[in-house]
Amino acid sequence: MKLVIERGELLRALGHVTSVVERRTTIPILSNVFLKAANGTLHLKATDLEREVVEQLAANVSQPGAVTVPAHLLHDIVRKLPEGSEIEIKRDPEKERLTIHSGQSQFALQTLAAEDFPDLSGGEFPHTFELPAHELKRLIDKTRFAISTEETRYYLNGIYLHPVQLSDKAMLRAVATDGHRLAQMDIPLPDGAAGMPGVIVPRKTVHELQRLLEASEPTAVVSVSPAKVRFVVGGVTLTSKLIDGTFPDYGRVIPQNNDKELRVSNAEFISAVDRVSTIASDRGRAVKLAINGTTLTLSVNNPEGGSATEEVAVEYGSTPMEIGFNARYLLEIASQLESDTAQFRLADSGSPTIVRDGSEADALYVLMPMRV
Repeated sequence: MKLVIERGELLRALGHVTSVVERRTTIPILSNVFLKAANGTLHLKATDLEREVVEQLAANVSQPGAVTVPAHLLHDIVRKLPEGSEIEIKRDPEKERLTIHSGQSQFALQTLAAEDFPDLSGGEFPHTFELPAHELKRLIDKTRFAISTEETRYYLNGIYLHPVQLSDKAMLRAVATDGHRLAQMDIPLPDGAAGMPGVIVPRKTVHELQRLLEASEPTAVVSVSPAKVRFVVGGVTLTSKLIDGTFPDYGRVIPQNNDKELRVSNAEFISAVDRVSTIASDRGRAVKLAINGTTLTLSVNNPEGGSATEEVAVEYGSTPMEIGFNARYLLEIASQLESDTAQFRLADSGSPTIVRDGSEADALYVLMPMRV
């Protein structure tokens, strides 16, 4: 194996694939990145047996071949080489070494056999569909903050992606919940997604996909099987196992009869919550919302730190009420809203509240109250 490649291109690709490589692993080959050179292309692949990232890029290949080398070490070497430099990569099969040569710098890395590297991408993916990359990114951004980190409820440790029928419209819906808050986002169902099974995409995969979608690629291709999901964004392919569990019937926790509507300037509300929650010893403390006519009074009482109150003008036409929420959860939900107005639909101080964007019907948030 022998090839020459531009340093910036290789660094970018290594940045994508090494992100799934665990720093510590009991299986040595999982610390490595798989390199395969053939037909003017360098293929890179890395995996942690749950996720796999593959990328291919153009290279001047004079001798085809395949090998695996320590992923983070190779990434660090390439990162420290001068910008714009050319890198020659050559395998010495006798010494079982991979030589990296650039300018006056030369490195030799230990290798492991390419044929021992695991492959996660095999198998059939019966459902494949394409959608604008920014739509997929929006679906994830609006819901991922609500993914549970509680390992015992493993089926909540991801985003539940599934098709739904809303009156005469078919939609692709993402849902995440940790039992304290729920985030739901809909986009029109892409061609090819009809009939796909509901799948739970793991938290780590969601994080990885979000990083890939930061690039300005126009489209993303999603392929789904009962056990795996695959995302193709530009020249990068991310394959992941799905969470093997049943997502709860989330529709049962979305209130249907919340008849008290509160409308407030979202920017003012975020600033007010942020200010009064400063007095709390941590963001997990409750902030109390007292609603009376056109005034919303936010207050925090911390026996150790003091108290804070702030008033915000609102639109509200129901009976006065008080309700408490986790300040951090309130801020996370409010920061997802895109319009100037936040809409709260309330029932009473002990029941879940619905939060919506004043102008966006596609996203819905449910927040459980706290005792104050």
